[in-house]
Amino acid sequence: MSLGILNSFKHKNQIAVLVDPEKCQNQNELILLIEKINLSGVQYIFVGGSTVTSKEFDFTISILSDHAEVPVIIFPGSSNQVSSKAQGILFLSLLSGRNPDYLIGHHIQSAENIVESGLEVIPTAYLLIDGGSQSSVAYVSQTNPIPRDKPSIVKATALAGKLQGKQAIFLDAGSGAKHHVPNEMIASLRKIDLPIIVGGGIRSIESISDLHRAGANIVVIGNKIESDIDFLLDVKNYINQTSNMYK
Repeated sequence: MSLGILNSFKHKNQIAVLVDPEKCQNQNELILLIEKINLSGVQYIFVGGSTVTSKEFDFTISILSDHAEVPVIIFPGSSNQVSSKAQGILFLSLLSGRNPDYLIGHHIQSAENIVESGLEVIPTAYLLIDGGSQSSVAYVSQTNPIPRDKPSIVKATALAGKLQGKQAIFLDAGSGAKHHVPNEMIASLRKIDLPIIVGGGIRSIESISDLHRAGANIVVIGNKIESDIDFLLDVKNYINQTSNMYK
């Protein structure tokens, strides 16, 4: 099995754009979004959502596969979000909660389809962090996020995930969060030595920069792009600046 995407996750200062199929059912608008993502220089497109139907997912992944110039990686909200038209899938285990459906249930339902799809599978420890408002993931999964002032719980949970064989850590404050994951919480995970993905509540270049400096390998932006597509121009400038720093 290819490890190309997983190996690329280990690089620093990366950005992914999250595309929610539920909000992307207009073909022309979706193509325009993808074109701007391509020009921005971001490294990945994540696709998925907590309440997405199979029809919405299939439509969006089909358009993405035709137009995206960067890897399309499934960020599944349920077992029906699998497609060979993507390049990889985050095999998420919601370790911050105790709902068996999101610890192993959806995984069993989707396992055969994932193997048959040929996708690169990235076993991922998925941790919800309190972002100041109830997220769709917390509501749908019926689990509570980890309090933002409890970095020790996050560190212990992420370490347990590594011992289970997880290959990446995803800290998510949730779509539309008031606050992104605390920088100190990210910094506490550096010694675990797994790629760190951070999403939720990220609305500025300053926040992206702070999260990168704290140790996030990949920062995921979603809602901000939905409300302000021109933010991708700021992202492009940031990527160019950080790339020049390491030349």
